[in-house]
Amino acid sequence: MAWEREQSMKLNHSWQNLASISIVAFLVLVVAGCRQDMHNQPKYKPLRASSFFPDGSSARQLVDGTVARGTLQEDVAFFTGKVGTALVKEMPFPVTKEVLDRGQQRYEIFCRPCHDSSGSGNGMVVQRGYRRPPSMHIDRLRNVENGHFFDVITNGFGAMPDYKVQITARDRWNIVAYIRALQLSQHAGAADVPGGDPTKVQSPVAGERRH
Repeated sequence: MAWEREQSMKLNHSWQNLASISIVAFLVLVVAGCRQDMHNQPKYKPLRASSFFPDGSSARQLVDGTVARGTLQEDVAFFTGKVGTALVKEMPFPVTKEVLDRGQQRYEIFCRPCHDSSGSGNGMVVQRGYRRPPSMHIDRLRNVENGHFFDVITNGFGAMPDYKVQITARDRWNIVAYIRALQLSQHAGAADVPGGDPTKVQSPVAGERRH
């Protein structure tokens, strides 16, 4: 009797295991079937070939005239620094303390490594062998239009790369405003001191640049 009872228990246990395995297998099949239904969708992966379009490509070109949201550049002067072929002379917005603070921040990040803090062109990478840019305090750059600096920051010039991807158009103008402030700081005379006593400010000697 004990042997029969033991065999019966083993048989029941085997049937239970078989039932469990069957249930698990059924669930796996169900889940796999659902996954395949979602996995095998009628879609194209990027750059996959297509027999539907005449050119054989599933990737379609944008419709002519398409402009990405937020990138419509209607104000040509603001986004290029030019009107036709003429460089913009005036800033496209009022220069405030906030504009100069932002311009200084961006200048310190992107311009200082080459142009140094004063704009003299002796930045840290120049000291390590990079081509030295002209000082921003020479007469040619002091008298150039604002659009010149914007265009150079946007498109690069000589050994200088372009920064149109790294720096937004607004920030490029902010940097231009700060460059003008730097130029004024290095060439300011007694008459440029607002609300102060101009008699206490020594005018720079000819050929001497104030730091």
